[in-house]
Amino acid sequence: MAKYAIGLDYGTLSGRALLVDVSDGKEIATSVFEYPHAVMDECLPDGKKLGMDWALQHPQDYLDVLSNTIPAVIKESQVDPADIIGVGIDFTTCTVLPVLADSTPLCFLPEYAGNPHAYVKLWKHHAAQPYANKLNDIARELGVDWLDTFGGKISSEWLVPKIWQTLDEAPEIYEKADKFIEAADWVVWQLCGKETRNACCAGYKAIWNKKNGYPPKSFFKALDPRLENLVEDKLGPVTPIGEKAGEVTAKMAELTGLREGTAVAIATADAHVAVPAVGITREGELLAIMGTSTCHILLGSTEKQVPGMCGVVEDGVMPGLYGYEAGQCCVGDSFQWYIDNCLPESIYNEAKEKGVNIHKLLREKCSAKKPGESGLIALDWFNGNRSVLCDIDLTGVILGITLQTKPEDIYRALIESTAYGTRMIVDTFNENGVKVNTFYAAGGISQKDPMTMQIYSDVLNMPVKIAGTTQCGSLGSAILGAVAAGRANGGYDDVYEAAGIMGKVRDTVYYPNPENIEIYNKLYAEYKTLHDYFGRGANDVMKRLKKIASEG
Repeated sequence: MAKYAIGLDYGTLSGRALLVDVSDGKEIATSVFEYPHAVMDECLPDGKKLGMDWALQHPQDYLDVLSNTIPAVIKESQVDPADIIGVGIDFTTCTVLPVLADSTPLCFLPEYAGNPHAYVKLWKHHAAQPYANKLNDIARELGVDWLDTFGGKISSEWLVPKIWQTLDEAPEIYEKADKFIEAADWVVWQLCGKETRNACCAGYKAIWNKKNGYPPKSFFKALDPRLENLVEDKLGPVTPIGEKAGEVTAKMAELTGLREGTAVAIATADAHVAVPAVGITREGELLAIMGTSTCHILLGSTEKQVPGMCGVVEDGVMPGLYGYEAGQCCVGDSFQWYIDNCLPESIYNEAKEKGVNIHKLLREKCSAKKPGESGLIALDWFNGNRSVLCDIDLTGVILGITLQTKPEDIYRALIESTAYGTRMIVDTFNENGVKVNTFYAAGGISQKDPMTMQIYSDVLNMPVKIAGTTQCGSLGSAILGAVAAGRANGGYDDVYEAAGIMGKVRDTVYYPNPENIEIYNKLYAEYKTLHDYFGRGANDVMKRLKKIASEG
């Protein structure tokens, strides 16, 4: 009798369930639920206005994913729930919420429904940047030995700055909260009735280390005396990924249609879980998960300090190896921003006449042009820079526009800018002793945009291999669900074995075009000059402009 696992992939705007045959990774059924509250970056549900750089979510949306998508895939597949042996969960991160001891989110309480700090702070909540800046300054003053492990800077996207912002701006929320927890771990808590914290999110986003744990109490006290006991009072023990968190409760069985007692895996981050989904198991293999943003995950056999990386975590991605993370805050988001805000009506009319979407039309126009032909170059910082500068106050640049510039020229320059940003990351790893031997791409862009993937191959001067699934997060989570169930129940006892059998890579490979490599090397040199000029302190005009805007 066939056995199955479900992978739950929580993204920025929706949650997805994927039912997978554990014997070969075949994808049987999928269901997507769009979050009704989406991203709250302008106001709360009651209309209360939010400030600049806020990005919140509502945890009810996460529960609705469970109650909608799991019954849907069971119904579509006609699989007996008794044959579903495990569930895995991944999530965008760091996405954190304050809860009571029984896991109730504070925003569920009527008295806090109008307080922004009672809600989920999404990964791209950047209003905590002043706290990240102070944290980094204090860490340098104290000479801590762990800061370089995270690329030399802690980001506003991470756990501690977000919690510190809550403490400082809404101390009543901080005091009321019994716990601050990653949304990934919160969903696992809902499914199996047990609080757990996964080593992936803790290691990459919460300044936790397998050998040393969290920073000492003295560090948190130096940040703010009220944070001295943060770890003991508001966080909790950390569990390695690939482990079993617990089993589906009777309440959740009724909500989802799963059988009570179904194994639930320890949660993990959405990008990191894509690694086993692509069957990546060796050092030197880098996976770029490309979507609204891009996350770069690289496996290594030793621990090195790499400037601007988001972290290096032992066993953080695959057991027995070090997982390195880097990223770009804005990739697909910049393409969509351009389409939503900058195109002339003639482009929309042309797309309508040809019966194609705007992206496809622009790609067709771009493909007719050679690298460098437009005279444009851009910096991919429209949502800040995650790696290698780790500075969310940086903003975008498009340079070289003339009266002859066409819409497709700008569109291509934006695509190229993201490829240059990825090359900056790859070069930085190589220059610091963590070699990138193989480049894989996953995510929607990699699956449906050959032009962009060819540009990446040309800019990197590397072959680009493509994931064999459009649903890497869900498949990777299903793999962990199968491992949580264990071989005795029809799954696997080892992540490597499960990844080797259930992970997938397409036959398609993009190889660099020799004619384009030389041109892109020249363009990348210009990108690097601009990158260092605006990003390393020679000209902080972006920050000054942002300050003027905030004061207005």
